Amino acid sequence: MAMAMASNDNCNKSFANSYMLLKPEEAHFFDIFRVLFHRNLGDRQFVESNEEGTLVEGSFRHRWLIFISIVLQKLMLFVAKPLATFGSWIEWFINLVVLNGGLFRILFNFLTGKLVMPDCTSHTFMSCIGNLDGRVRLSDLIKREDDKYYVSLAMMASKACYENAAFLKATITHDWKMEFVGFFECWNEYLGKLASQVLIFLDKCEDSDTYVVAFRGTEPFNADDWCTDLDISWYEIPGVGRIHGGFMKALGLQKNVGYPKEIQRDETLPPLAYYVIRDILRKGLGENEKAKFIVTGHSLGGALAILFPTIMFLHDEKLLMERLQGIFTFGQPRVGDEAYAMYMRQKLKENSITYCRFVYNNDIVPRLPYDDKDLLFKHFGTCLFFNRHYELQVLDEEPNKNYFSLWCVIPMIYNSVLEIMRSFTIEYLKGPHYREGWFLFGFRLIGILVPGLPAHGPQDYVNATLLGSVEKYFKSD
Repeated sequence: MAMAMASNDNCNKSFANSYMLLKPEEAHFFDIFRVLFHRNLGDRQFVESNEEGTLVEGSFRHRWLIFISIVLQKLMLFVAKPLATFGSWIEWFINLVVLNGGLFRILFNFLTGKLVMPDCTSHTFMSCIGNLDGRVRLSDLIKREDDKYYVSLAMMASKACYENAAFLKATITHDWKMEFVGFFECWNEYLGKLASQVLIFLDKCEDSDTYVVAFRGTEPFNADDWCTDLDISWYEIPGVGRIHGGFMKALGLQKNVGYPKEIQRDETLPPLAYYVIRDILRKGLGENEKAKFIVTGHSLGGALAILFPTIMFLHDEKLLMERLQGIFTFGQPRVGDEAYAMYMRQKLKENSITYCRFVYNNDIVPRLPYDDKDLLFKHFGTCLFFNRHYELQVLDEEPNKNYFSLWCVIPMIYNSVLEIMRSFTIEYLKGPHYREGWFLFGFRLIGILVPGLPAHGPQDYVNATLLGSVEKYFKSD
């Protein structure tokens, strides 16, 4: 979903005041390195902008960040197919082991004719993310009357969203005892393929019903997802501010027209994320006066979760604005600039909508894209920050906000070692619900080489909503 991947068209971006797009697929070897030594970006084929100040850039640091963004995206595009193939085999093998009761039983089951072969469309098949943290049932540790109930439900929905439709329907209907509304594969017009996924279900109770809208996040073997997180391109929307272009495209941005309030689209075509969610909520909330809804997502899904109400505010969707109770994101990257942050703060306050960003420890993704004087991306909203002991701090910004700090390398590696050690003890200290398996333990080992990458996994965010004193914040709020 790298926003640049579809910018080779010369369409009129009339919906935006200005824009700056990076196009890694058009970046050649020598052109990339010339960025570091040549101030004028206007003669670079892989930079497209209608803002003169962006094309003649005097800051070496800005050009350095553009260089890093392009190089990393080029790398991800280069390995996209083998990475996806490798990921498919990894998922298949892990499910083969799990479905047959362990590695050493595979041969026995094969010889006895009882070997279970994984089917990626089956309700028993789990993604890599799901196998990192196999907890599927809603924990008995939380009750509907708890202040943190919807926060924990939001995180479980964000984690479940990585699974296939059959798995989700079975889990939500049979395990969670809720109403499965749908799981939607949504179209990205710029990529020309299905690239966004969203889960919607209804939690019914006597007092009120709650629709939960959960966006799927960054998949570990999906190069497009990683390109989106690494990109620093943007569009400036009149009256709103500058917003990350890749996230806008993933939510259903249309060429030339942006996000028109009403569209006419052939029902046989794949849906656009924003519009399919909006129409379902319009109908459901219109027919049920008791109903409300929350929006959530992990990683890239968190960015889409906060961008959805942005377009909702822009369209003045009064019914949806009145019924939106909360936005809970987990490991969310930055979405827009300071003007966008001010716009959203005002709208959220006017409509009494709770918005919280959950950040676990050294998670790398909330520190992206870069936030400094040379770039424009800013976080906003309350940051609920958790250290490795799942102790809560309520902050405006997570510590080490840009991640890439030499001063923090040794502390982050040290912390990763302690998290590995915690894998062996947490079951005994906190209970069997928190036991970590061999696959998660192997993933935590990567933290020694890339501190902050294992911290982005959903397992620590699930633990944070259960073990952290989240209810104290929401009770006081």
